[in-house]
Amino acid sequence: MNAVIYARFSSHNQTEQSIEGQLKTCYEFAQKNGYTIVGEYIDRAISGTTDARPDFLRMIEDSAKKGFQYVLVYQLDRFARNRYDSATYKAKLKKNGVRVLSARENITDDASGILVEGLLESMAEYYSAELAQKIRRGMAINAEKCLANGSNPGLGFKVAPDKHYIIDEETAPIVVRIFEEYAAGKTVTEICERLNNQGVRTSRGAMFNKNSLRKMLQNKRYIGYYLYKDIETPGGMPRIISDDLFYKVQEIMTKNRKAPARTKAKQEYLLTTKLFCGKCRDMMTGVKGTSHTGAAYYYYKCNNAKKKQCDKKAVQKDYIEDLVIAECRKQLTPANIDKIAHEVVALCEREKDNTNLRRIEKLMRENERKQRNLMSAVAECDIDSVRKSLYVEIARLTTELDTLKNEYAIEQAGAVSLTITEVKFFLTQLRKGRADDISYRKTLINVFVNAIYLYDDKLVIFFNSGDKPVTIDDELLDQIENSAGFVFGALGSTKKAPQF
Repeated sequence: MNAVIYARFSSHNQTEQSIEGQLKTCYEFAQKNGYTIVGEYIDRAISGTTDARPDFLRMIEDSAKKGFQYVLVYQLDRFARNRYDSATYKAKLKKNGVRVLSARENITDDASGILVEGLLESMAEYYSAELAQKIRRGMAINAEKCLANGSNPGLGFKVAPDKHYIIDEETAPIVVRIFEEYAAGKTVTEICERLNNQGVRTSRGAMFNKNSLRKMLQNKRYIGYYLYKDIETPGGMPRIISDDLFYKVQEIMTKNRKAPARTKAKQEYLLTTKLFCGKCRDMMTGVKGTSHTGAAYYYYKCNNAKKKQCDKKAVQKDYIEDLVIAECRKQLTPANIDKIAHEVVALCEREKDNTNLRRIEKLMRENERKQRNLMSAVAECDIDSVRKSLYVEIARLTTELDTLKNEYAIEQAGAVSLTITEVKFFLTQLRKGRADDISYRKTLINVFVNAIYLYDDKLVIFFNSGDKPVTIDDELLDQIENSAGFVFGALGSTKKAPQF
């Protein structure tokens, strides 16, 4: 499996040589565990308390190219010292099939650590949704007054200092000409070609295309409507074109519009990166099959089986996901919720006392000791020149202490602070969710499931919240992998499925 190394040192009390040490340890870890290093990302003299790290952000972006499956770090505080940032960026990497590994810390099997990460990620989404509600309320108030809400005003408009929309005298004529040309019989393609050849750009600075132009031709803002969600306020915007011209364009578009193509629902494979083949231990990922009638079926299949290197048969997606969801819900008992809440909060408290905080505390104590000694020396010194140099050194130490205090405050702010009540509330709400809701299913799996191993006769789930794995010996697993091949729904009904 391919991996990259991320290394970083901050500007305080660390040197370029620390990068070499991090790389050496990561390369040794990779060699020992069979990872192939395909790249290095290094940020020099940049703190881990900020995500404004050029190579770090480049690594996150590059993960979408699928060139590596792991990010190796010397230890996790090199990745991020802020748990919320860590959860956010690990979630981005996870979407791209990439996992973060620590060369010095054996935390991959630490159930409590993984559980905290899952909880933080899910709780961040919860509180983000709350914040979004507040933002929407503010936008609704602006909409009542027909004020700009921060979005792009659109070609032909600009925003006045009082947040009202006004006509942009330079671009409004372009809008009028576009409508007139379409009403006169020109095609969307012809209009786009003219605009692009003349160097005219959209309100976002992009070249025109069919979609952007069609959207523009249907925009009722140009006849004076203020639009917010499904609410239209006549007269809320300054008018650029007449009703007659606008509705003539709509009539022509209706005639020219072809029947929209059928969109196919995108399948989400919720167990990706967590489901493994019990025979060869390789990952099982989503695949699609089609029967002779054209019906689509969705499965998880062993990656080695795809290459004919394993004889593990595919398992039907919905069936195994339903089994896992059912087991996750069993974890949400009142006793378990109480236990998890106490463990998570205890872990957060332990993490507050991290290595970097202790290092800064030591430097602060040393600084204060030096200042006390210098003050004593000043009191006993009778030579003016020496006293002056001592005062200069005291001033320097005072400035250094202020810097250390700021660094300490930033480090403390990055530490997660959760209460037992907050965690129990979140988990209790999670228990009340609907098992058929996709967001709820994703949250359950993300929070509770560490790894799943699928054998021919059993399913073994390793939960982040439990001390022992849960093994499911289900007759349906035997049937689902027999030569006939069956697909099982949530209620156990069966129908023939295509073979792989």
